[in-house]
Amino acid sequence: MLAAACTRGAPPLPPGELLATDYRLGHRLRDGGLPSAREVRKARVVIVGGGIGGLSAAWRLQRAGMADIELLELEASPGGNARWGESAVCAYPWGAHYVPLPTQEARATRWLLSDLGVLLGDPDAAEPRYEERALVHAPQERHYRHGTWSEGLVGLEGRTQQEKDEWQRFQARMQQLRNARGRDGRRAFAIPLEHSTQDPELLALDRITFEAWLRREGFVSEPVHWMANYACRDDYGCDYRQASAWAGVHYFACRSGVARHAEQDSVLTWPEGNGWLVRRLMERAAFTMTPGALVFRIEERPRHVRIEAWLAREQRSIAIEAEHVVWAAPFAFAAHALAGTALAEPMRAYQYTPWVTANLTLSELPHERHGAPLSWDNVLHEAASLGYIVATHQSVAVQPGATVLTWYLPLAHESPSAARQRLLATGREHWAGMALAELSRPHPEIRSITRRVDVMAHGHAMVLPHPGLVWGAARQRINAHRGRLHFAHADASGLSLFEEANDRGVAAAETILAAMGSRQPSLRYERG
Repeated sequence: MLAAACTRGAPPLPPGELLATDYRLGHRLRDGGLPSAREVRKARVVIVGGGIGGLSAAWRLQRAGMADIELLELEASPGGNARWGESAVCAYPWGAHYVPLPTQEARATRWLLSDLGVLLGDPDAAEPRYEERALVHAPQERHYRHGTWSEGLVGLEGRTQQEKDEWQRFQARMQQLRNARGRDGRRAFAIPLEHSTQDPELLALDRITFEAWLRREGFVSEPVHWMANYACRDDYGCDYRQASAWAGVHYFACRSGVARHAEQDSVLTWPEGNGWLVRRLMERAAFTMTPGALVFRIEERPRHVRIEAWLAREQRSIAIEAEHVVWAAPFAFAAHALAGTALAEPMRAYQYTPWVTANLTLSELPHERHGAPLSWDNVLHEAASLGYIVATHQSVAVQPGATVLTWYLPLAHESPSAARQRLLATGREHWAGMALAELSRPHPEIRSITRRVDVMAHGHAMVLPHPGLVWGAARQRINAHRGRLHFAHADASGLSLFEEANDRGVAAAETILAAMGSRQPSLRYERG
């Protein structure tokens, strides 16, 4: 009997799929050799990339009455990092899963949310009202450490007085930077970031790592360093020894959005995360979207932009001559399409962090044993992952039953290129097993109640804000470009954040509208 038990081994993994971005199609851009186009057609505006930046550009153009828009998307469906999935239980996110309360500077985001019925009343109000179902329900977040759940992102139970004192000093320092202004009168850290101060003393933080800045400031305790690293892994998918200090501080100091009837740290969320916004934008779409389209050549001419694209579904290349082109895909792809131009070199400065996301379908909610109750965001302290969110958290069901947990793993402990190689070589079973192993610590029963584990591999999920990127020469050279080719991806900011992508998309659209003679008032923030 003992021998038989030994041979049985671990129970089989629940079924599921391994999904991934279309890296094979993307690698064709890297490897070259795509056939030249034999068909040429005309268009007014072409948008390359159907993430938040591209969809925001399309939304703004449509809002101004423009109908002649074509969107080319590499993947089978739009959304970028805001893609989502659905099951018989509920919808769930594959990536971005919330929008913080928009600041006054994030005016374009407020107007978008207003158009979609999320923000109620005046988008420019000092304290806007938001649709109650979109505001995250309590409890919002908890932290698992040493076998116990505690409220909030950081658990201070069992910490020494010295650690607690340093944590309070860190909080005070971040509040000071949140309120700080540069010598030009602008906020030290704003979102969108282009509204931040240009004070050289503060921009110098972009030249060192976040970890180095913390030590320079005298922060040495584990809670502070853990939280700083968590912040970089959460927003940028990288270690705090890879991110610039400016980007690291920005995480803590840029958020000042408020709302009527909501706490300042509240967020807007939906079962499918930011996929809810993508879904609503696509329901309103009056443009043509072509999936499986790889743009491999761009030539900007005086009267139009000529692009060539490989259509994977049709196995042929086409050329489009457009009055304006909005590039809303990662800049690393643009570097290949713009090979031989002055823009290609600065775009090669961009690196991207890979992610793994797993959605676990459970027959019932996880069992709770110690400390704070199940929350929307459940953070694991002693884990490689960030933890998990609960897709059914916004449900108003009286009798909770089956649910979906979305588990997030940034591959932040090695170089992005090494992590991508590992991602390509690793199957679903490894990641599904890792998710179940991590979650079994707070929830020993997790394997017995998990019915399915689907995994998504994101090879180029987020731009890495390494020292020198956000305020360095490469990004400035790209953003200084003027012509018929416009850049709308969050890469134009150097931070993969919703507000940045949205604002860049709206900015590109409004530049096109102005070039076409439109005199509509801007939806973007303008300093008084």
